[in-house]
Amino acid sequence: MKNFIIFLFIFLGLSTIIWFFDNYDTKSYLADTNKIVKNINNHQNLTDDDLRKQIGQMIMVGFNGSSINEQSDVVKAIKEKKIGGVILFNRDKLSNIVSYQQTKKLINDLQSYSDIPLFIAVDAEGGKVNRLNDLIEIKSAYEMGNNKTNEITQIESSKLSQGLKNLGFNMNLAPVVDVNVNNNPAIGGLKRSFSNEPSQVTYQANNFILNHFKNNIIAVVKHFPGQGSALKDTHNELADITNTYSESELIPYQELNKKGLMRSVMVGHLINKNIDQNYPASLSSKFIQNILRQQIDFNGVVMTDDLQMSAIKNNFTFEESIVLAINAGADIVVATKSLSNQYDQNTPYKMHEIIYNNVKNGNIPITRINESYNRIIKLKEQFDIIKK
Repeated sequence: MKNFIIFLFIFLGLSTIIWFFDNYDTKSYLADTNKIVKNINNHQNLTDDDLRKQIGQMIMVGFNGSSINEQSDVVKAIKEKKIGGVILFNRDKLSNIVSYQQTKKLINDLQSYSDIPLFIAVDAEGGKVNRLNDLIEIKSAYEMGNNKTNEITQIESSKLSQGLKNLGFNMNLAPVVDVNVNNNPAIGGLKRSFSNEPSQVTYQANNFILNHFKNNIIAVVKHFPGQGSALKDTHNELADITNTYSESELIPYQELNKKGLMRSVMVGHLINKNIDQNYPASLSSKFIQNILRQQIDFNGVVMTDDLQMSAIKNNFTFEESIVLAINAGADIVVATKSLSNQYDQNTPYKMHEIIYNNVKNGNIPITRINESYNRIIKLKEQFDIIKK
């Protein structure tokens, strides 16, 4: 009897093992294991030059002038620091956009100096916020949204995206999907919002984005989590939305993401102490990781609004803002000096060294750099900026 029981246990044990290997997806397990090992090795084998290149791709800056050559500050930054993108402006000392042919040549020249093709971005929302001067005249978001049939948005965004493509731009820092709740001076006051109804904002933005995609232009949705209820202008000061914000302002982000239309999101300098007591959304993991990444399930590229706006520079040092933003989950940190006459040609160098030094001393995990670099390269491939 004792021998029979021992035999039975052995038989059952062997049967269980055979069943396990017959039913378990061994190839899948090995693939996952190899992927984990490969990722670990990639981090360990990352050379200093590779790290510096990856950091460079996370930087987007403005620069001075309407033409460039080998000696230009921005060209040196592109070649030496491998910066990933630039923003063109039409005013103050950053007068990049003057005429059609001049702008087209400037963009072509910028790309010719970069080993990794650049994001060439512009704020071309329409109405009063259109850095293209009279090169491409477009109606404001308010005027587009007033037409509930979407006919005006179709016409204006088609004309805009085709014009951007012809000039050589590959990124538009639009549309604004802020819901016009309180007629914010920087949003409703400038007619930058489509509507005070989340569903109408989503509807108009949907078509605006689709027309950009048809011309391989990245449409950057902004200003997460919603600036329409703010009473202050973040260009001048930090905007506290603690007592004015409504969760309905997230609806455009949720709906556009479900449709696969959100490839890049700009995060605003908005503080909601009900969510984060200490930091504005642009520097907050509670906003970027918990809400944008997890709750909304966004997996594209996150960029900050300009870190040199008064909302940030009056409350944080430049280094603090960059480190906080990256650790919070931002993939691209933006600094343009677009609203100041104090243009600093060393800004991209300062940004690069801040990030590099904080990776080396352990304040920024190298995994954050890897994640952001991979998202940026993927986005550039999706829009044929980098050819696969």
